[in-house]
Amino acid sequence: MSTTSGSTSADKPLDFIRQIVDQDQKSGKHPTPVTRFPPEPNGFLHIGHAKSICLNFGISNEFGGRCHLRFDDTNPSKEEIEYVESIKQDVKWLGFDWQDNLFFASDYFDKLYEFAEQLIKRGKAYVCDLSAEEIRRYRGTLTEPGTDSPYRNRSEEENLELFRKMKDGVFADGSRVLRAKIDMSSTAIVMRDPVLYRILKTSHHRTGDKWCIYPMYDFTHCLSDMLEQISHSLCTLEFQDNRLLYDWVLDSLETPCHPRQIEFARLNLTYTVMSKRKLLQLVEENHVESWDDPRMLTISGLRRRGYTPRSIRNFCNLIGIGKKQSWIDMGVLENAVRDDLNETAPRVMGVIEPLKVVIDNYPEDQTEEISAQNHPQKPELGSRSLPFSRELYIEKNDFMEDPPRKFFRLGPGREVRLRYGYYITCVSYEKDADGKVTLLHCTYDPETRGGSSPDGRKVKGTIHWVSAKHAVDGDIHLYDRLFNVEHPDADKEVDFKSHLNPHSRDIVTGCKLEPSLGSIDAGVQVQFERQGYFCLDSVLSGPGKPVFNRVVTLRDSWARMNKQT
Repeated sequence: MSTTSGSTSADKPLDFIRQIVDQDQKSGKHPTPVTRFPPEPNGFLHIGHAKSICLNFGISNEFGGRCHLRFDDTNPSKEEIEYVESIKQDVKWLGFDWQDNLFFASDYFDKLYEFAEQLIKRGKAYVCDLSAEEIRRYRGTLTEPGTDSPYRNRSEEENLELFRKMKDGVFADGSRVLRAKIDMSSTAIVMRDPVLYRILKTSHHRTGDKWCIYPMYDFTHCLSDMLEQISHSLCTLEFQDNRLLYDWVLDSLETPCHPRQIEFARLNLTYTVMSKRKLLQLVEENHVESWDDPRMLTISGLRRRGYTPRSIRNFCNLIGIGKKQSWIDMGVLENAVRDDLNETAPRVMGVIEPLKVVIDNYPEDQTEEISAQNHPQKPELGSRSLPFSRELYIEKNDFMEDPPRKFFRLGPGREVRLRYGYYITCVSYEKDADGKVTLLHCTYDPETRGGSSPDGRKVKGTIHWVSAKHAVDGDIHLYDRLFNVEHPDADKEVDFKSHLNPHSRDIVTGCKLEPSLGSIDAGVQVQFERQGYFCLDSVLSGPGKPVFNRVVTLRDSWARMNKQT
């Protein structure tokens, strides 16, 4: 069983699910709680799944139980091995381990078929010839009861014969289904003779062509839980009504184990969409590059962007588990990674929009090494050496020709401190034919090495820099929120993709980076001083061509914009 830091808080009251687990453990009802995370391998996991992962595996870790990773692979037309492997990688990356408890619903296909025949023999299931559209029409509405299928009263013998022929591939796709025989007048539509099996002549990624009928989720899930002896089957609120069917199947079969289904509120996060179908649209229509595009709130996208597992676990712990739907602002997630990286990310120098500086009174052929701290609050992280020379790069926006009074950076005649370096003063500047400033001429005070003056003079501005002849060239991808409105899919009459943020990724080339960034490993997070947190992209970077992703800004710029508006 894995242990993870930052996933729980000892002084935080137990949420309502953990209270149930705690009571069941103390009473002896479930001394060893068993949970499961049951993803369908039809896409990549997103931040909403992270909440469920942290809940199910977290309970296992906290109460000395176990958590199963079980793939709900009952729809081979939409499932792929690629998704299975990505899900396993995501769960491991988040810091959790299912140990030997890896299962697939397809492991139980033979047993599920036997259970279906048992229901037929008990008069609780029948083969129906209605089309999918006819079944929907016969089901009724929220205010009107359903209508019995004309095939509902087939005999046990006829149903068994037809179901076996379904299994043997005699009938065409969609021509027949197996339905539970419950109550077409039930106030819960899920109980109006739901479909248990359908014909689907599609090869399965694990069982090949052995089966041409596949069980539905509601039939599969409860029986898989029962076979694995799950104690607490945790799911989101949209499955609350399905609990009636969950219990009906197990009660009708008189199974020896009856897990308890408990529902909790799913994660609703602003400025994004949480539908796998819509995320797939973004990928297939090339609005993003792939499932792991750093703008996507898939776990793989967050990983590539530079989010840490601990920041996601901390986020899930912070938002908690509740019974009512609510919205979490994207800023809460961004603050979680910002807080984590503030503690762990080493500081470096990176100039995104470079402006060249020549220090006229510095020796042309001289280079000196300046010591720079890797983290101002953590001396144990040590220091590094930065080359300093006559020609430097600074940020373009750190200079103004006619600066206002409260602009504390460079301007004609103004003096600033170079981070860890010297005081410099701008004496003149050059422009190109378009009137753009292309070069600054400055002087330095050799008595101010290290950033302080022996005569006690103070400067208000400190700027970052990179030595021109030692700089590493790199590209920077400035990632931002994928959508520019809080609820992009709230209006069903408007295509959610119309709210895509045109500046969700701005690519800046020709950036100048300190030498240490030329040999950094992919996936490592750093703080560019005064700029934000960045991570070397694991896909786009190559030898001599670093590409850095902005993980998050130093401050919540969206909150400031919203406050201003």
